Amino acid sequence: MKLRRVGPLAAMVLPMILWAACGQVYRPVVIPCSSGGVPGCPVETPPTSANFHAVFAISANVPNAPGGAMQIDVAGDAVIAETPVNGPSAPNGGQNPTHAAVLPNDSRLFVASAGSVSGGVDLVSSFSPVFQTSSESGFGPLLAPGLPSQSANITAISESGSVVTVTLSSALTNIPLGYTIVITGVAIPACVPPACNPNAYDGAFAVTSVNGTTLQFTDTATGLPALSGGQVAGATAVFPPQPVFLNSTQNTAMYAANYNANSVFVINTTVFAVSNSAPVGAHPVALAEMPDALKLYVANEGDNVTPNGSISSLNAQDLSPNVVTGFTGVNPVWAVARTDSQKIYVVTEGDGQLVTIDTATDTVTSSLPVGAGANFIYYDSHLNRLYVTNPVTDMLYVFSDTGGVSGTGAVADIPLQIAAISFAANSAPCPAGCSPVSVTALPDGSRFYVASYESFATGCPDPIIGSASACMVPGLTIFNANNFALQYPTAPTLTLLTDPPFTVDSTTNQYQYAVPPVTACVSPVFPALYTPGATRFRVFTTASVDGSRVYVSICDAGVIAVINTTDSNINNTGGTGTTADTVVNNLPAAFGSGPEQSNGEPANENPIFLLDGQ
Repeated sequence: MKLRRVGPLAAMVLPMILWAACGQVYRPVVIPCSSGGVPGCPVETPPTSANFHAVFAISANVPNAPGGAMQIDVAGDAVIAETPVNGPSAPNGGQNPTHAAVLPNDSRLFVASAGSVSGGVDLVSSFSPVFQTSSESGFGPLLAPGLPSQSANITAISESGSVVTVTLSSALTNIPLGYTIVITGVAIPACVPPACNPNAYDGAFAVTSVNGTTLQFTDTATGLPALSGGQVAGATAVFPPQPVFLNSTQNTAMYAANYNANSVFVINTTVFAVSNSAPVGAHPVALAEMPDALKLYVANEGDNVTPNGSISSLNAQDLSPNVVTGFTGVNPVWAVARTDSQKIYVVTEGDGQLVTIDTATDTVTSSLPVGAGANFIYYDSHLNRLYVTNPVTDMLYVFSDTGGVSGTGAVADIPLQIAAISFAANSAPCPAGCSPVSVTALPDGSRFYVASYESFATGCPDPIIGSASACMVPGLTIFNANNFALQYPTAPTLTLLTDPPFTVDSTTNQYQYAVPPVTACVSPVFPALYTPGATRFRVFTTASVDGSRVYVSICDAGVIAVINTTDSNINNTGGTGTTADTVVNNLPAAFGSGPEQSNGEPANENPIFLLDGQ
């Protein structure tokens, strides 16, 4: 299984009035295409166990509601499993899903949720996928290992102005200022809603002072009474880990990067418990384990104390540290491993570098410019290439993973830039100007795909949305991998929305191609850095392992676009199937708590990340 980053399946719903009847109900959505006759579906032969493939997605819900996970059957273009990422064993978790990964043998899907961002519970959920079927049989039962965290009982709590002072029964150690603390279980006596909020002290707050058993933070609520003794019985202060990234090249272990705790957990997948942990640098946001499972590398984005961030190298067996020499990059945000385990590649957002680390010596061997704001690396193991997107400069950089020139002028085993493709206004890939944010490639090395978006604060070009409105236009640009020529034959960027579920203009017969923007889907724009409360990928793309489909998650639209990359009847003599690289469907993310749609249905969650499976 190869991992592709956040975009497609995690989605956020507009934080508006909730449709109470929907609650947190998740309903399977199955759109069979095996026999044709379904609008928007190609004519295909029924899937068999021999060609069964799957893609997974995660989506985000409104605040304080759990996100969802989905499994898509590639051959049938259908959602065959769908579930909230919490369950009976973890009823209070699952809020704010951040990332997903699967074990190499595809036996378990893992989803990290940093629920403590909004005062909830952090969680790493695990499900068994659906195998060898095209029917909607669903995921297996949820398993959720307990995540270690510091906590202490509250003995007193008071407020002066907007500063809250908390006295604890025991000290919480090594809590950096500005990091999150979660207060729970404080009930203000004789406080009756709606006149006042009895739980106004509860929530997630940034620590401003720590002195032994006393800590302070700022709260927007004012005029809260001082409480102590029996008034705070059962109230606790928790320093949560906030898992934000998962990665593993082993079937017996899954690693989690913890943004708030500055640590890495290893989850033993046999007993489903955290079996070890290790400290790393400030705010770890990405992991890359070597394919030979000897070392794990951590991209630490940095904080207000160590603003430049760092790279940590850990021995995978026991999480003991190694020293990385020569790294000077600013704000590393993504990392990938070369298939031969000899190199790790890191992209830094702050100073825009593609950094190469030799894994034998943990020494930086090259740093190549990709522009401040670079956010993502995709490694193509078939062509031995690296693709780096930069949504700030609207650029895509393509590198061979070897053949670069060293400082002495000799050819070396370091990346060599082979293309720099602009997506800015008046460019061939995107004449109106686009922000590229993720890349995928077909396994046969023939094409690569760049997911991007255009954002309009007003003057939306889509007449269905209206020129007086704001909108977001998702797009997918297809390139010939051999000569970098635009592959899509009739337009530089593929329109990703279909009817249904979107609208077609009855007069012009044109499809809707833009959607109203969703505030929660907007990704941080450099110099702002990623935090667990933000959507990391507004759009995201991945390819199925058999290369027959490419998927794009569209957070603002609440759907995943399905692109057929081949003639669907390629094995049928004389077949007249669909043209290659055709959008055949939009699969909706799970229904969730959100504003009711115009058709009376509850709103869909917004997909935020996709990954492919066998």
